[in-house]
Amino acid sequence: MRQEFVRYGLTKQRELIGVLQILGAIGLSFGYVYLPILGVVSAIGLSLLMILGFIVRLKIKDTLVLAAPSIIYAIINAFIAIALLKSL
Repeated sequence: MRQEFVRYGLTKQRELIGVLQILGAIGLSFGYVYLPILGVVSAIGLSLLMILGFIVRLKIKDTLVLAAPSIIYAIINAFIAIALLKSL
């Protein structure tokens, strides 16, 4: 993974991105079970993170096949946010 962040030009942001992903996953889990608004915020945050990842992939000229997972996860998280919002 370190080599990928070097390729993306994001070596200084690697730890921050990892922490944000972990916090998003924890927030989704707790939000789904205990506090739906936390899940909504986490899903939106993860969706934005994945959109930014997609943009980075396009910027470094990756193929759409390589960039596709990030946009797919962004869409999934957006659907999760909408579903949790409806449950409030």
